[in-house]
Amino acid sequence: MLNLMLAEDHNIVRNGIRMLLEADKEISIAGEATNGLEVLNMIAGGLKADIVLADINMPEMDGISLIRELKVISPETRIVMLSMLDNEKYVAQAFSEGASGYLLKNVSADELVFALKHVNAGEKYLCSELSIRLLDRLIQIANVPVNQNNPPVDFSMREIEILHLIAEGLTNNEMSEKLFISKRTIEGHRQSLIEKTGSRNTAALIRFAVLSGIVQ
Repeated sequence: MLNLMLAEDHNIVRNGIRMLLEADKEISIAGEATNGLEVLNMIAGGLKADIVLADINMPEMDGISLIRELKVISPETRIVMLSMLDNEKYVAQAFSEGASGYLLKNVSADELVFALKHVNAGEKYLCSELSIRLLDRLIQIANVPVNQNNPPVDFSMREIEILHLIAEGLTNNEMSEKLFISKRTIEGHRQSLIEKTGSRNTAALIRFAVLSGIVQ
């Protein structure tokens, strides 16, 4: 039996999800909360949940903050984000903080149930819509002719994200606030990007990203 906790501040949405999941005999709703703080209090009070299915935008404590805190008090409890936010920065941040899954709220009932059981088996899951979008981007990058004088560079998802923000003209401080990571970490990524690409400065780095098809 999969013991699940729901964290969603909109009652109608939460009730709809509960009714949908209760139709599956292998899933039991262990508890419900309207924000991350309530989740932590209930878990600390002894509630047992295999998975917390949580929204990102919630009052008191949002979903991203919940991931961090839950990993401290109950590291064995997995967390899956169910959100309307489809921006890649939220997806990357959720997984980097320790989420086991990320689903958009327009997923089908079948995919939602499959994702939860997949995560409960110890795996990670990214909903099909976001997976296809990421695949399309990778295909576009792969189809861009590579300068034979410059071997292909292997970038992490975080580095690609920072490349996009650099190209948008954001400062280190602005990127730090946007990605919820320290300015020192941003500076480290920026320096790593410059070294990997052999660029002399930020302008050359942006040019490399455009010519490589990473930034449009």
